[in-house]
Amino acid sequence: MSYSFSSPAAEDMQPQTLTDCTISSIAELIKNGVAKKIVVMTGAGISTAAGIPDFRSPNTGLYHNLARLELPHPEAVFEKSFFRDDPRPFYILAKELYPENFKPTVSHAFVSLLAQRGLLRMLFTQNIDCLERKAGVPPDLIVEAHGSFATQHCIECRASFPDEEMRKYVEEGRPPICRRPDCGGYVKPDIVFFGEGLPSSFFDNLMVPLEADLVIVVGTSLTVYPFAELPRLAREGVPRLLFNMDPVGDFGQRGDDVLCLGSCDAGIRKLADELGWREELEKLWVGMVGEEEAERQRARNEREREEAVHQLDDLAKDMEQKLELSEDHDDRDAEVVANSEPQEKKKDESSTAIPVTAAPEPADDQTLATQKEFSPQNSERVVEAETAVEDPLIRPHNVLEYHSETDKESRGTDSTTGLPSVQAEGAPLNKKSENALDNQSGSPKPASE
Repeated sequence: MSYSFSSPAAEDMQPQTLTDCTISSIAELIKNGVAKKIVVMTGAGISTAAGIPDFRSPNTGLYHNLARLELPHPEAVFEKSFFRDDPRPFYILAKELYPENFKPTVSHAFVSLLAQRGLLRMLFTQNIDCLERKAGVPPDLIVEAHGSFATQHCIECRASFPDEEMRKYVEEGRPPICRRPDCGGYVKPDIVFFGEGLPSSFFDNLMVPLEADLVIVVGTSLTVYPFAELPRLAREGVPRLLFNMDPVGDFGQRGDDVLCLGSCDAGIRKLADELGWREELEKLWVGMVGEEEAERQRARNEREREEAVHQLDDLAKDMEQKLELSEDHDDRDAEVVANSEPQEKKKDESSTAIPVTAAPEPADDQTLATQKEFSPQNSERVVEAETAVEDPLIRPHNVLEYHSETDKESRGTDSTTGLPSVQAEGAPLNKKSENALDNQSGSPKPASE
């Protein structure tokens, strides 16, 4: 279910730049050449249609599959101290997440199309899957805020490690060892772990959102800091467009915010339709992934749409039952009160009763093209009546939303940057790390040894 709506924080809030808070108005901004420096920010939701497994689903999530390894807690797989002691759980996980296993979604293709048209100022992504690169977005226009599988280094001496060799180790689920004979430390992809600071590229480009004339946020809960602050950096009056299942961050508190709730791919396709780019977008995407993968992703979206429709139907039935029970209860209470009133009072009231007529039904021309629904800000949600129901479900967010407020409280933060405290580098190797492999192609010794 994909639809756009405006969610103003105040009744008198009016757009400064857009004619109205719809995707059509956003599209006009692009077509008229007003939006030429578009900043895109993406999270896990943009990649779910690619089949990247989520982390916390019962029985199928990656954390569940790691349970057999008896980790102290699931997140330990992304802790550097734990990795230094035993990197095997991470490489079991890396084998599942490795970018070679997945292909871009149509939403990734849209970002690539923006770049091809010279409209993309910068893409900020929380994802580690490298699908933006696979989609053809130029590397110099990508800020991978939480790192990625694109490069890898030794955790001790920081020596780089060859890409082809890394691919082989990941495919086999084995941790590689540094090639320097005087080191012997473990190698890991340049993914941000707990206790590590974000890449310098993030801070080097932190002010880029100030340059934007349009901000597009796709598939993120905006609960991970400091990434979550990026949309707030857009200047007042700069339109911000959100593709997500739910309102997030401070979206809806500015007059030029447009929120398109539903699956990312459905919302992106709607924008492409409004721009007149749909045919070009689909051709570009199918050319990237092939018709077989494109059909698989379409089928996946359709299954998830049907599942979500069933969930909505069940929810509606449950609400109806609760309302019926509540009405029955109110009727019984009213009857008890009425029966307990003095007869004289009833007689007096009956003599002065005022006839009551039912309120007239609205005329046909009063039928609403929009409807009001509840939102977290108790504000108006305007649903476009013509929008088709499509892809209503986004699976739970996956890897590395690790700098959340909860994590900051539990792990400590740097008082200057607000980031999780960085662990000291260069800690001495323990005995197990020094003797982890019998040779360069061997396997790490079990923890019990």
